[in-house]
Amino acid sequence: MRYDDKDRQSSHVEDRRGQRGGFGFPRGGGFRIPMGRRGGFSITTLLIIGAVMLLFGMNPLDLIFKGGMPGGGGAKFDIPGLPGGGSRPSASGTKFDIPGLPGSSRTSTSSGGDQDKVFISHVLADTEDVWKRVFSSFGKTYREPTLVLFTGATGTACGTGQRAMGPFYCPIDEKVYIDLAFFEQLRRKFNAPGDFAQAYVIAHEIGHHVQKQLGIADKVQQLKQRLSNGEGKALQVRMELQADCLAGVWANLNDQLNSRLQPGDIDEAINATSQIGDDMIQRRQTGRVVPDAFTHGSAAQRTRWFRRGFDTGKMQVCDTFKVEGSKL
Repeated sequence: MRYDDKDRQSSHVEDRRGQRGGFGFPRGGGFRIPMGRRGGFSITTLLIIGAVMLLFGMNPLDLIFKGGMPGGGGAKFDIPGLPGGGSRPSASGTKFDIPGLPGSSRTSTSSGGDQDKVFISHVLADTEDVWKRVFSSFGKTYREPTLVLFTGATGTACGTGQRAMGPFYCPIDEKVYIDLAFFEQLRRKFNAPGDFAQAYVIAHEIGHHVQKQLGIADKVQQLKQRLSNGEGKALQVRMELQADCLAGVWANLNDQLNSRLQPGDIDEAINATSQIGDDMIQRRQTGRVVPDAFTHGSAAQRTRWFRRGFDTGKMQVCDTFKVEGSKL
């Protein structure tokens, strides 16, 4: 991907790396500590600090000896089309009615600092540029999400986020959460290297934010509560495949707007969609494939929907809810 010092970085990146479980202990401290008149700690202050430290599982003696705070399925689903298309009645007349979609290696000379964070800030800025224009085209305002970088675990409005979960989007606080260790895992464990593979992962999670703003996520969640476990999983797969498609749409429009793509970038993304398909992951872990346990879709499905979005650059092609299961 092409980035340099002139390219905008998003201001919506929140860096929690080095914090303890998301409780708000940034590197180098973060709490203002009350001092005595002569610059020392009063007994009362020490007792208060000790109680707080014990609450968070830290040793109060660290304060004395170190002089400070420790560091750091086959049914169809109905989704209205893009402006001008209106609502489309489901041909099968099913109970599923989910409105939403309107219209149905790194090159950087950025200097200094954390290059991973710089790259992610560039990609997030590009998602903001594209989706603000798309939303504006059909009379809506795009709310820019926050992307949180964390280490190990962090607090979210959806519960505790953990590294083992991989990147995820919380629709309650409208934030994307990423432990950067996942990108190393993507390269080594899943054999999906490349900067655009990483950009695809971010764009997929932002796709969920787009779904949230269009009301799709809420409709799906409400519907899942009325479905059997198997039907709910099948519906969730459609959600994930739609996010893949939206990531493809973004990649197309972003290149039109910002000329980011370099030879091999899309190949990196398609390789990633293949390597992290549910069937590929299951085969690595257990040696067998169980389609009923899919949560995101097979490698072929994920690749097909990303490619469909990228090839057209149109949101209306991402209508995963109206496709027969056998054609998904």
